[in-house]
Amino acid sequence: MQVAIILGSESDRAVADKTVRVLEAHKISYEVKVISAHRNPDELDRYLKESDESVRVIIAIAGLSAALPGVIASKTEKPVIGVPVSGKLLGMDALLSMVQMPSGVPVGVVGIDNGENAALLALRILKVKKP
Repeated sequence: MQVAIILGSESDRAVADKTVRVLEAHKISYEVKVISAHRNPDELDRYLKESDESVRVIIAIAGLSAALPGVIASKTEKPVIGVPVSGKLLGMDALLSMVQMPSGVPVGVVGIDNGENAALLALRILKVKKP
């Protein structure tokens, strides 16, 4: 599996479906998991450790406080792409939360609800060859 798609909540599924469609069209292997950084931190840690060898890029989809991409980026050196999900503040809360990561915790962020661009960015990352 090349791409892990992690949702903060089942309510983020529609955005994940957009991501999946692009990955499937390009025949990229993926896995979708619903693991909240707040409600299931131990499960998230376990998943990141267990998938370390097979996953090359992680797409984290979350709304509200949108902590998921930053938490993941703090626990791995893999590229993390954050997808903010619209909600009570039209997704601006999630967007700002994701783009304001502290130094040393990089998260690439795409537009609100833009699962397609997350998948396209993952494709570009996967094409980069190791030196």
